[in-house]
Amino acid sequence: MIPYDFEYYKPLTIHEAVHLFQKLDTQGKQPIYYSGGTEIISFARINLLYTKAIIDIKDIPECNVLKLENNQLVLGSCLPLTVIEDVNHFPLLTKTISEIADRTNRNKITIGGNICGQIYYREAVLPFLLSDSQVVIAGIRGLKNVPIQQAFHQQLRLKKGEFLVQIITNQNDLHLPFISIKKRQQWDTGYPLVTVAAIKKSSTLPSDISFNSSSSQIRIAFSGMSPFPYRSEQIEKDLNQQNISVQDRVDLALTHLAAPILNDIEGSSEYRKFVLKNTVQHILTTLGVE
Repeated sequence: MIPYDFEYYKPLTIHEAVHLFQKLDTQGKQPIYYSGGTEIISFARINLLYTKAIIDIKDIPECNVLKLENNQLVLGSCLPLTVIEDVNHFPLLTKTISEIADRTNRNKITIGGNICGQIYYREAVLPFLLSDSQVVIAGIRGLKNVPIQQAFHQQLRLKKGEFLVQIITNQNDLHLPFISIKKRQQWDTGYPLVTVAAIKKSSTLPSDISFNSSSSQIRIAFSGMSPFPYRSEQIEKDLNQQNISVQDRVDLALTHLAAPILNDIEGSSEYRKFVLKNTVQHILTTLGVE
């Protein structure tokens, strides 16, 4: 139970939602958008979140789209994780989100809620970062499509009053060779020491004599190592070098990890690096890196 009173709104259109936000913000009610609500309820219960107005966007049709059309997979931000898992159009995404919490919670957690959440793991974003997906963002000026690599830096960068409507992924990227591994120290559904997702895809990077010149490259993204998920082109360049051994590539990549490395109850920073090193080596071997 949330221990304070607030106003509750459930708009039926994007236009209604963004204008409602503006109106409530002008009135000083600190409005927030709501989809799955699991994180909002949890934070409000322990007084880490306060608002006088909630705007529930679950009844907006565009936020509930799930379709393969014109060679694109379109996922509405209010889709529960289990709905996406069950249709399984994007196996890497299915594998990654199936490791988030337990199924009961995933019935409520939405794909947009996980990507935009305050809890810093946000693993659902990893497959979209690897596949160069687009995000559709609603604001007072209408809708805009933005490459996720531009829109997501440590977190989804939304201006005040904006919200995530959809994520769009090219169909050609849905069935690439992939691996997704979540390593925990405690329980089967606990928070991760590290989550790593990777795909093998035809290279689009500029040629480099020290770089792997073969047609396929490894792309890799992380969650749990730092207080934000990320994908690093430098780490990918390290891991795709052909002129050094796999072990040396991994050692080089570990020198380019984003800082700070987490050091908390789930595991020390040094233990996380140890687990990550072995996990990345396993991933490279599994994906057939030479």
